[in-house]
Amino acid sequence: MLVSGLVVEMRLTVKLYATLADYLPAGSKNNRVEVDIASEIAGNATVDAVLAPFLLPAKLTHLVLVNGVFIPPGERATTSLKDGDTLAVWPPIAGG
Repeated sequence: MLVSGLVVEMRLTVKLYATLADYLPAGSKNNRVEVDIASEIAGNATVDAVLAPFLLPAKLTHLVLVNGVFIPPGERATTSLKDGDTLAVWPPIAGG
């Protein structure tokens, strides 16, 4: 697939919940956006790299899941993503 002159290697779904939904691009629906990763950078598509363009404050990326599996903070810079993965992020939530 060709997008903006780049060959797309993979497509991911990014879901941002609760107050993090404010960081999604305008027009996003159901707290999600599809992200195309160009072949030139697909080998470096880690959790942190994919989330970086959303400018999420680190203290708000409390619970991060890839395909339903928790990714601890210390592994987010090295956990690689692949075509079709779903990356979901929740902020800290307090209850009462």
